[in-house]
Amino acid sequence: MKKRGSKDKGATASALSRRDFLKRTAAATGAAVAAPMIIPSSALGLGASVAPSNRIVMGCIGVGSQGTGNMKSFLQFPDAQFVAVCDVDRGHRENAQNIINETYGNKDCTGYNDFREFLERDDLDAVSIAVPDHWHSIPAIACAKKGLDIYAEKPLALTIHEGKAMVEAVHRYGVVWQTGSWQRSKDNFHKGCELVRNGRIGNVHTVQVGLPTGHSIETQPEMPIPDGFDYDFWLGPAPDAPYTEKRCHWDFRWILDYSGGQLTDWAAHHCDIANWGMGTENTGPVSVKAVGVFPRDGLYDAAINYNLECKFAPGASPVAPDGFTMLVADSATFPMGTRFIGTDGEIFVDRGDTIEANPASILNEAVGENETRLYKSENHAQNFFDCVRSREQCVAPIHAAHRAITIAHLGNIAMQLGREVNWDPAAETFPNDPTAVRKLKRAMRGNWHI
Repeated sequence: MKKRGSKDKGATASALSRRDFLKRTAAATGAAVAAPMIIPSSALGLGASVAPSNRIVMGCIGVGSQGTGNMKSFLQFPDAQFVAVCDVDRGHRENAQNIINETYGNKDCTGYNDFREFLERDDLDAVSIAVPDHWHSIPAIACAKKGLDIYAEKPLALTIHEGKAMVEAVHRYGVVWQTGSWQRSKDNFHKGCELVRNGRIGNVHTVQVGLPTGHSIETQPEMPIPDGFDYDFWLGPAPDAPYTEKRCHWDFRWILDYSGGQLTDWAAHHCDIANWGMGTENTGPVSVKAVGVFPRDGLYDAAINYNLECKFAPGASPVAPDGFTMLVADSATFPMGTRFIGTDGEIFVDRGDTIEANPASILNEAVGENETRLYKSENHAQNFFDCVRSREQCVAPIHAAHRAITIAHLGNIAMQLGREVNWDPAAETFPNDPTAVRKLKRAMRGNWHI
């Protein structure tokens, strides 16, 4: 499947007519952005014998544990064709190449160390990105400029400034974006949020978001860089630092130069669900108070324990006319998940298909056709593929990911400053607070920039 605007003239007439059909159908139905009509691949006759011109040609940037898992999810679709992988760890890169080559029974998958060389290819339609947080913005913006549709991991960005730049690039270049916030494609989260949005628990005054506690570790001595690992490239825009095993790959999350701890890692899931249920995906709190406990020494410096009080203004949510408070804390305070508390009841959702209500009878109430219906997706990866073809918005769009992780960033900023911060969610800045404004972005090492 060649991208719109591609210079390749080899696409078949059937492929062109299929794309024309999708465009005409979308225009005729006038499908709303909030709930687009998605035409599954199966409805278009795509099956085991998909013509090469109809396949979505993909590559991966970042194929560690999460990136390889995402790649395997996409490989199950017959209309996908993986041709390239990119990773600064040769072991990860070669493992992903082997998986792809074994799937197709050839040795055609090309491996790259540098994503810029990967992006010199002219045959890609879409890309899956799963890299450390401090790397999220640079390759994503480069892929958007290239016109590639993007499936990318949460949390959206390392800073609010980088997140805003990513949102702008995706919208400017008209690419399809799916955030790996897959809870939106699970029935219990969808049902719980839809019930909240339709007033089944009355006016909501409080949302409790429970996330995991953080990690600490003693300082490790500098270690030899493993063979095949381009550590300097892994650091990229982050400050120079000696290599040690627990700094990289999975454990980067607990170091503020690369991420924001468990707060950002999990707020991207459960604060996203909170916003989905409250209808606050295009706004944010007006003030944030936060307290945290940080490691006194050692390699990790992100908060171990944290407690945020985020105030949303009256009118910010359609189900909270008087405003509401979002409380975000580690599991010492709240159980993992999202709890909506209203004047007429409560709804709680979490992993493992958990959905609870008080009174329990709320869960038996149906949502009518003329009520607010939230976007329905039953498979997160398939939803991305369907939207690549239909050009509709995915269930986890980039603006929603940005607003969800902004809550966590505001909490980290408030904890670092040791005081309450006031936030303008429309302008996305701290009014009359230059000290806090400086926390919206971070300097990038060397020649890296967005």
